[in-house]
Amino acid sequence: MSNTRSSAKSPGTGKSGEKYDGFTEDERDAMKQRAAELKSSAQRGSRSAKTDGEADVRAKIAEMTDTDRALAERLHEIVKEHAPGLAPKTWYGMPAYAKDGKVVCFFQSAQKFKTRYATLGFSDLAQLDEGTMWATSYALTELTAADEARIAALIAQAAG
Repeated sequence: MSNTRSSAKSPGTGKSGEKYDGFTEDERDAMKQRAAELKSSAQRGSRSAKTDGEADVRAKIAEMTDTDRALAERLHEIVKEHAPGLAPKTWYGMPAYAKDGKVVCFFQSAQKFKTRYATLGFSDLAQLDEGTMWATSYALTELTAADEARIAALIAQAAG
């Protein structure tokens, strides 16, 4: 007698019979973009990283939909103005800003993972600590003057 079970569907498949491998197509695409970024960075060397990073970020922003592009362009200007020490770079195909080569903050467009809003995110290096609980990402649908002021303060704090 065999100790195996039979099933109407094969293991690893969803209800529709499609195989699920753990990552969505968008997530796999982001990982491929990250691998390409690492390869490109290694080929360039550190000398031109900031200049090339600026061009890469601007190219990613240019690919975005109108609403996301407007948000990303404004955020890019805020970072340049309030944290000039952060180096622009792409990270998983998203505009990001790094200190000593490590990402401090990033912009995720709504179209990136087909979400209903764009996101401004911060890594733990941003040290936005405030008590025992604090936000590390912010949903963005538009930028008011008050929003821009808050973002400028967060970016300056994150840059150290």
